[in-house]
Amino acid sequence: MEHPYGYIKDDKVYLKGFLNQGDRVIGEVKESEASTIKYFEDRFELAKKKVADLKKDIEENQNKGSFLMKLIHLRESLMQYDALGDFVPLIDELNEQEEFLNEIIQANRERNLEIKRGLIEEAREIMNDTDWKETSEKFRDLKLRWIKTGPVSPELKDEIEGAFKETTDTFFENRKNYFDGLALQAEENIKVYESLVEQAREAFNMQDVKQAFEISKRIQKQWKESGKVPAEKRQPLWDEFSRLNNKIFGRFKRTMQNRPRQGYNQPTHLRPFEVVKKIEKLAESMRDLSLGDTSPEKISKAKRLQAEWKLLPPKKPREAQQYSRLFVFFTDIVFEKSFLHKLARSKYDNYYDMDEQEQRQVKISIMKDLVSRDEKELETVKENSENFRSHEPDFETMLYRKISAYKRKLDVKNHIIKELSNK
Repeated sequence: MEHPYGYIKDDKVYLKGFLNQGDRVIGEVKESEASTIKYFEDRFELAKKKVADLKKDIEENQNKGSFLMKLIHLRESLMQYDALGDFVPLIDELNEQEEFLNEIIQANRERNLEIKRGLIEEAREIMNDTDWKETSEKFRDLKLRWIKTGPVSPELKDEIEGAFKETTDTFFENRKNYFDGLALQAEENIKVYESLVEQAREAFNMQDVKQAFEISKRIQKQWKESGKVPAEKRQPLWDEFSRLNNKIFGRFKRTMQNRPRQGYNQPTHLRPFEVVKKIEKLAESMRDLSLGDTSPEKISKAKRLQAEWKLLPPKKPREAQQYSRLFVFFTDIVFEKSFLHKLARSKYDNYYDMDEQEQRQVKISIMKDLVSRDEKELETVKENSENFRSHEPDFETMLYRKISAYKRKLDVKNHIIKELSNK
């Protein structure tokens, strides 16, 4: 039985050769020759549909070049496809589409080459920058843009990739060398801090209180001028150093109070207007310490201000009341920030690996939890005060002070949350 594109011979179905291919067997007669021919004609319709669907996909998608390999595989499969029909127009259609895709791919590769050369220039401009944090972010952005940019011509790939890698390697190698140097320097700096702690121990054990105090002042100045070390290594040293110096200062203060000497005026001898001025100055100093992030140095200074405050007369002039409240308020802020910092460090092992924004968000979250807790406790105190009234003469005063203390704690915490949120 004959067919325009094939024939049946000895119960075998043949497809006539095309495009330099010989005739080949594509199947066998099953029920009848007519039904067998119809089956292979239907299969050809499926082949036509595959070509039409691919052409439609190419037309409708922006990333047309991504269909090139699918086209090549489809064309190869058509050369061995078991069906009866005119395959030549289908092959020609795919050849035309391939030319079209190759033109687009070439244009894209030229555009990609231009973009990647621009990225290489950007990288070269900053590869020797020493602002490690900001420049690292810039290189991360460059790498992301590089990855998102498509390929260039295969013959240029190694050259372009190598040029970009050279810039990134230069920067990150410089950064590594810098931080390796910092680590070595930090080890030397730690020895300096350890020496200062040992000097503080020796001063603390001295019998001469004034000499110990003078040494304490000197080594505290040296501490401030010493180099940087990782916070987790510096903190334990600072804790002991500040504890020893605070004790030296406390012992010196008590000695001076008990044995007033020339050059050391007793604050309790101040006249009322001088007390007001002193309290105003202490409040302003404590306010300055309350601004920004906490630090061991700030805590040490705050403790000294508290020590000066304790030397003032217990009964303050009326004109000093506002400054007295401000001193207490700013003192609470200083020590609440210190507590918050320690709490954040203890709750998050990776706290020092976070950037500043992440650290602020952690502190805000913790502080909001503390505010919620204090609000509940305040509400409980108020409810209990209504349910358990006492006839004791000091009950109302005690209750008022307790509620006021809770409110002040809430004011302090909300103040810190606002400050962190506005950074």
